[in-house]
Amino acid sequence: MRKLLNTLYITSEDLFLSYSNGNVVVNRGDEVTARFPLLNLEGIITFSYAGATPALMGECAKRNIQLTFMTPNGRFLARINGMSQGNVFLRREQCRIADSDTRSCVIARNMITGKAYNSRWVLERALRDHALRIDQQAVSVASDQIQQLIPLIRCAKELDSLRGLEGEAAAAYFGVLDELILSQKVDFIFDGRNRRPPQDNVNAMLSFAYTLLANDCAAALESVGLDAYVGFLHQDRPGRKSLALDLEEELRAPFADRLVLTLINNRIIQDKHFDRQESGTVLLNDNGRKLFLKHWQEKKRDEITHPFLKEKLPWGLVPYVQSLLLARCIRGDVDEYPPFLWK
Repeated sequence: MRKLLNTLYITSEDLFLSYSNGNVVVNRGDEVTARFPLLNLEGIITFSYAGATPALMGECAKRNIQLTFMTPNGRFLARINGMSQGNVFLRREQCRIADSDTRSCVIARNMITGKAYNSRWVLERALRDHALRIDQQAVSVASDQIQQLIPLIRCAKELDSLRGLEGEAAAAYFGVLDELILSQKVDFIFDGRNRRPPQDNVNAMLSFAYTLLANDCAAALESVGLDAYVGFLHQDRPGRKSLALDLEEELRAPFADRLVLTLINNRIIQDKHFDRQESGTVLLNDNGRKLFLKHWQEKKRDEITHPFLKEKLPWGLVPYVQSLLLARCIRGDVDEYPPFLWK
């Protein structure tokens, strides 16, 4: 099993990265603020416009360390990749499947089954743990609606119908997500999903979490030889990591959403951690991003038992394991892709 190494996050906008003697060097102007051995890193994500030296980019590519550039607001810009892993036959078969709606649907419907199943169990956990603090009837109805959709998702034979069923399940889930916010209700109200840009504190956190998760999924897919840009459910679009977005679907609710809820309900992230622009856009500020990323990394180290492998592993390795299973499915080593079913 792959070892879970560390991801270095650079959150200050004025920091510049360089390379020296096996280390990534963090610079502010002419001052060196920190050094980190590349040997201990599997990824570097910088939210700074200042950038990085070609020497560091080349060293990261040689060591297969994912170097990702984001805007300070969390929008993906670019990623440095090393030599493609795996073999060309795997990627060619991936493209053949993506070119067939029928074959794509067989894999995509399992991913969306995982998404619906996991969303439902987030609601069921809330009913079990906080029954007296939420609208039990509303949450139970939403959970039942998702449960009824799962067999239909499993039997979907066309991508358009699958997308419609996924939309119904997502509407039921997000329709009661506000019930799961148990504290700071004045500052954290969820009245539906909005993005590009987010218009409230909760959506700002969800968008940031989904961006991080998609980046982790893209890195995992590429590490096993798959093309993160050739998806089965999400259509091809220049610059969009379609397969990473596909893989992310089943992990959103149990990992990203639950972390967002925990940070709100435990008052770790507060209203002071957001900036509001004149356009109405709401984004995590510098301190908010640092705090969020700290708990994101801690969450990735938490151990769970993988439902398919029946082995204990850190949350941070789940995208890698699912990528391996997907590669095995594409090669024909397993009959179908086994989604991650959390409970």
